[in-house]
Amino acid sequence: MQRKTIFHAVRQMLGRGFRQREVEALDAAIDAAAGTVPEAAPRRAGGGRESGAEFFPQDSVTPGPCLPPDRPPRTIGAEGIALVRRFEGCARKRLDGLVEAYPDPGTGGAPWTIGWGATGPGIGPGTVWTQEQCDARLLRDLERHAADVAAAIGDAPTTQGQFDALVSFHYNTGAIARATLTRRHVAGDHAAAAREFARWNRAGGRVLRGLVRRRRAEARLYAGERP
Repeated sequence: MQRKTIFHAVRQMLGRGFRQREVEALDAAIDAAAGTVPEAAPRRAGGGRESGAEFFPQDSVTPGPCLPPDRPPRTIGAEGIALVRRFEGCARKRLDGLVEAYPDPGTGGAPWTIGWGATGPGIGPGTVWTQEQCDARLLRDLERHAADVAAAIGDAPTTQGQFDALVSFHYNTGAIARATLTRRHVAGDHAAAAREFARWNRAGGRVLRGLVRRRRAEARLYAGERP
């Protein structure tokens, strides 16, 4: 029986390597179908199993790496989304319902922003979106920023409130990968991490009251309090 071919086909269907228990279960099923008993089957020096039938090297399968249980990607929660919406706002809404881009309040120019804090290529003076475009862009951006945060903190124990606060912080600053705040969190020093939020209160070289309020709200959410 072409054991290697069977394992390859199943691996392709799964789209990943095998876990150890899957290797053992599939091996047992192949042995049962072939009428062999693995416990009594002697092994060759190279590790292949012998039975009454002729042995073929391609019938020997080296188990793939054991993988951890699949985990769904982390997402920002309702409180985090509400915090982002509250501080970003959906400014410059016109009487006809369309939304215009506006300059950064710290620089008076770039980066130009539209909708719920969206920036980037194609957004500048004269850019106009519908409300639906603004809402859809917010969801895409939050998903992307949540993935950045998840990658930055790895397996560090993180509550939903902490994760939401970090996503809001990253959405506004783009600094999750380099911030001391992130290192404090990964190290498990949550009190020190909460204090780090307040340091990110400047734009264009000056302290902005809106950023002071936002960092305070994020720190409260991170600490498990109402933002």
